[in-house]
Amino acid sequence: MERGYFGTDGIRGTANRFPMTPEVALRVGMAAGKRYHSGGDRRHSVVIGKDTRLSGYMIEPALVAGFTAVGMDVVLFGPLPTPAVAMLTRSLRADLGVMISASHNKYTDNGIKLFGPDGYKLSDVTEAEIEMMMGLPLDEGLAGSADLGRAKRIDDSQARYIEIVKSTFPRGLRLSGMRIVVDCANGAAYKVAPEALFELGAEVIAIGVEPNGFNINQEVGSTDTRALKEAVLKYRADLGIALDGDADRVVLVDEHGATIDGDQLMALVATSFKKAGALTQPGIVATVMSNLGLERYLKKLDLTMERTKVGDRYVVEAMRAKGYNVGGEQSGHIILSDFCTTGDGLIAALQLLAVLVQEGKPVSEVCHLFEPAPQVLENVRIEAGAKPLEADGVKAAIKAAEKRLGSKGRLLVRPSGTEPLVRVMAEGDDEIVVREAVGEVVLAVQKASVAA
Repeated sequence: MERGYFGTDGIRGTANRFPMTPEVALRVGMAAGKRYHSGGDRRHSVVIGKDTRLSGYMIEPALVAGFTAVGMDVVLFGPLPTPAVAMLTRSLRADLGVMISASHNKYTDNGIKLFGPDGYKLSDVTEAEIEMMMGLPLDEGLAGSADLGRAKRIDDSQARYIEIVKSTFPRGLRLSGMRIVVDCANGAAYKVAPEALFELGAEVIAIGVEPNGFNINQEVGSTDTRALKEAVLKYRADLGIALDGDADRVVLVDEHGATIDGDQLMALVATSFKKAGALTQPGIVATVMSNLGLERYLKKLDLTMERTKVGDRYVVEAMRAKGYNVGGEQSGHIILSDFCTTGDGLIAALQLLAVLVQEGKPVSEVCHLFEPAPQVLENVRIEAGAKPLEADGVKAAIKAAEKRLGSKGRLLVRPSGTEPLVRVMAEGDDEIVVREAVGEVVLAVQKASVAA
């Protein structure tokens, strides 16, 4: 069935516009609550976290109303990273976990992500079931007056998460003597990330830790590292850590201000885990967006790279199905299944820091493990509902671009699962050819969008 609400990472959109409205949030709460309410005498519960967006104050109570109306108890965390919600869903033996966030998007957007009782994001099949139930009348399946759910806030969720994060850092190691700039994107990790690093012994300089409801991801965070680079150079820090709005992705900056993306991080973790004999399979899982340079680097280590569709949920599904314990995305979602069920920017950063402490070398020497192949990505904004990829002109442009790139290049053209965009990516050994290929496809998509 065609999805009306869920995309590649839950439900997402402009706040107070369909589908990010109070009514939709209410229907999500009622439908998901009924889907995960198995009956019986025991109380059923759901945990809810959020980032720092203004619209969280609108969406959270609507979800609470939906869940309690069908008999689910609700535990509210307040601002907390997405991976923390996943962890605490399992830890508190909840039936369901919910994160209110639009991740790296600007404050005008928001989203709803759902986790099952095992802490993993819901499958496409389960989301489809919930979508179907969201269309039912609002007065159907309500709990009796004596069976309504209750809601409460707990104050120690941040402390619980910090302790879990610290436990993933190798015993006997400390960050003493390291000066770290951490950029929390004015988002969900603005308290927990600096505190965790400080408690592990680092000298911490925190930026992006003054959320006001409007400034999440605004000129800070993993999608805009300019402020982080400036701070690293200004304070002569050993490295910089940039999280996104819900802290499930991370980008690093070395002591010279150079960016270290998710591909380089996966290369580092794979190398470290292989040396330690910690890989459960001889390779990692990445998406179609990961650079050819990473694939070639892993091949030299006799490691494979399994590719999936874009979206950390698809990376996790492949990891679980095939037994991998390392995976991620170029954008900075790093999934280490030994520690967590979804991308965790802070835990991924700690794995790098452990290698730095053990090797005693600067970040620039440890983390730049391969030379990326020239890669160009352009986003073409389209009207909501437009389908330019079905146009003959776009199909012809794609075919011509693929021929131009040949066997030593790749072309990927796909609609975004979270925004009204078409993403056009190409890579290969000749940067000029790569740019020309992308330019031709972008022009064709733009023309098709206007024609539509």
